[in-house]
Amino acid sequence: MLKNQIYILGAGITGLAAGLASGLPVYEAAQTPGGICSSYYVRPKSQERLSIAPADDEAYHFELGGGHWIFGGDPVVLHFIRSLTPVKSYQRHSAVFFAGQNLYVPYPLQNHLGHLGPEIATRALDEMLTTPKGSPKTMADALRQDFGPTLTEHFFGPFHDLYTAGLWTRIAPQDGYKSPVNVSLALQGAFGQTPPVGYNATFVYPEVGLNTLAARMAEKCHINYNKQVVQIDVHRQVIHFADGATAPYDALISTLPLNKVTIMTGLEVSVPPDPYTSVLVLNIGAIRGPHCPTDHWLYNPDAQSGFHRVGFYSNVDVSFLPKSARTSNDRVSIYVERAYLGGEQPSEQEVKTYTQAVIEELQTWQFIDEIEVVDPTWIDVAYTWSWPGSSWRVRALKHLEECNIFQVGRYGRWIFQGIADSIKDGFVVGGAFKIS
Repeated sequence: MLKNQIYILGAGITGLAAGLASGLPVYEAAQTPGGICSSYYVRPKSQERLSIAPADDEAYHFELGGGHWIFGGDPVVLHFIRSLTPVKSYQRHSAVFFAGQNLYVPYPLQNHLGHLGPEIATRALDEMLTTPKGSPKTMADALRQDFGPTLTEHFFGPFHDLYTAGLWTRIAPQDGYKSPVNVSLALQGAFGQTPPVGYNATFVYPEVGLNTLAARMAEKCHINYNKQVVQIDVHRQVIHFADGATAPYDALISTLPLNKVTIMTGLEVSVPPDPYTSVLVLNIGAIRGPHCPTDHWLYNPDAQSGFHRVGFYSNVDVSFLPKSARTSNDRVSIYVERAYLGGEQPSEQEVKTYTQAVIEELQTWQFIDEIEVVDPTWIDVAYTWSWPGSSWRVRALKHLEECNIFQVGRYGRWIFQGIADSIKDGFVVGGAFKIS
């Protein structure tokens, strides 16, 4: 029988939902809620991060982890979000950008083959129809099976090599729903227009930023900030914090990354852990260049500085710009993402060198002109993957559950899910532990 010393670890979106549904105390390492789904503001020519927009609104609006738009989701969850903060709805406008050819192909690429020219389109369609189907072992195998060698060589291979930091030839197939395969639409797209498809064809975003959503959820929770968990003694059932404090527990709801919790607990999982990738996010505010696209984000298979995606906050909504620039739209607010093998964080000098390379490349493309703000953020556990046939995730979750530690959320359960699904996940688990 569980007693009353039950806590939630992490005040990201999932932890906030669990705290709201359960009424249980939440421990959070940072000073503010929201985790990587949180907004901040930087004035032009400044390096100071502001947690709220300045009174005059003369600041660039960024997200810690890049563009975190709210895709899909249960209607009840979306109703909950709207009950806390007004949101705007958007239709996705995205493309693959081949910088070497200065070519934009609408996303998803396989449904717009006509943009690649008749030779590539014909060959790609033939391969999509005739490539033998089987049970692919790796992501690379799955991509070649679904799209054929031509599209894999032309886009899917180079992009996923960057996106997974080189893991794509070794990890299990994953994320297939992000680039759906529909031969009928591919045929249609080779000769004309196709309707938007995919999990992110439409999305919503809070009018005043994700930090407002997180803050209003946090108002309904009991959160202990600046409480970083460094060890969990599963035998004595005690949490140890970085400040030297401890807390006994009977059960834990943990949103912390699964790999980190297994280390904190010292639990032995008899198979190698599944891999993950870290991401360096560069948030940039700049004078808008003459060839800056209108897309919300671009997938980049051939960026020389190594990033795999560049997004344009201010193309989604001009509220991401300083107030004085919203009418003229002569500035742009950008996020740039580059993946690294899990935990291989670049040095400060390497970040500076990379940042300069990104700026020069975006300027060469004439996306941007003069820089007004550049601000990097390191996301240690950004994307989670699995080795082919791995049982690590299942075993790790089972071992933790046997110790009354229940993992929840995107990183806690080592799965991909968006903000809306994370909120739903937190509600379900938090409701199961609701204080009577």
